[in-house]
Amino acid sequence: MKRNFSLLLFLASLSLLVFAACGKENEENTSNLEKEKIKVIATLFPSYDFARQIGRDKVEVKLLLPPGIEAHSFEPTPKDISAINKADIFIFTGGAMEPWSLDIIAGIDRKKTIVVDAGKGIKLLSISGEAEDAEELPEEKEHGEEEHHHNHAGKDPHFWMDFDNAKKMVDNIASALAEKDPAGKDFYLKNADDYKAKLDSMDEDYRSSLDKRRPRTIIYAGHFALGYMAKRYGLKLIFPYKGSSPNSEPTPKRIAYLIKTMKETGSKYVYHEELLEPRAAKVIAEQTGAKILLLHGAHNVSKKEIKDGTTYLDIMRTNLDNLKTGLGEEGKNEL
Repeated sequence: MKRNFSLLLFLASLSLLVFAACGKENEENTSNLEKEKIKVIATLFPSYDFARQIGRDKVEVKLLLPPGIEAHSFEPTPKDISAINKADIFIFTGGAMEPWSLDIIAGIDRKKTIVVDAGKGIKLLSISGEAEDAEELPEEKEHGEEEHHHNHAGKDPHFWMDFDNAKKMVDNIASALAEKDPAGKDFYLKNADDYKAKLDSMDEDYRSSLDKRRPRTIIYAGHFALGYMAKRYGLKLIFPYKGSSPNSEPTPKRIAYLIKTMKETGSKYVYHEELLEPRAAKVIAEQTGAKILLLHGAHNVSKKEIKDGTTYLDIMRTNLDNLKTGLGEEGKNEL
């Protein structure tokens, strides 16, 4: 009886040892897999999401900009800079959007970390040159150049709002991943091609839907961030702020101009931007009885959107739905 008990005790101990060894081996395998993933840090949401779509399970992507924070006012912490220097790939979106990124890049060891300018090959639109698509209000025409210089040197840095530019960003990111992991080149390039096909499909949805909408005027009670979208689809964008700086404030005269335009066009919707309190939109809505809709600039997302797994395509799909609602059906509200 004692021998049987001893045998059972031995077998139980052996099972525990085997189980522990297997558990340790699984932990080591998981740890190795994590170490093998390419560590990517992206400054803005579009690049962050594009890297996820292209790299999938081969990458570990971190969004540098905290959820809910405006890119213009962001200041990286020493912890952020340390993480960037440990990353395999750092993706920024150009000095016009993130002037603070240039100092970070200057200190990066390029032998260890690949630096990707997601906007490489993209021609920036001039804010002052968008008179046909993004209307400059009357009282700003004399002093427009000074304000434009203050806001990104007169350039619109929100280039991901044009799907052709988004495709160039995807190519730039895919090339960096292929450079870092030559063995996975075909994987990254195929994923990039598949994703660009989705962008093309979304672009066609925009064209076919918005071509039927009249009038073509958007009352956007936010900062200048939709110039590329307006130009691509022939929309007239009127906004109350001076340029794209989130620190600028609209004057009563500018608000009055938007209210007047809403009445002239018969518009029943006023749009607001993401992340900021839509104070101007609420004033216009109160004065006109208009409803408020979101047009998301996609440069960053809220904590809820991160938690929900929101993607760039999700944002652009919602934007299209809101544009269709706000611009009405074909033949309605003609000027």
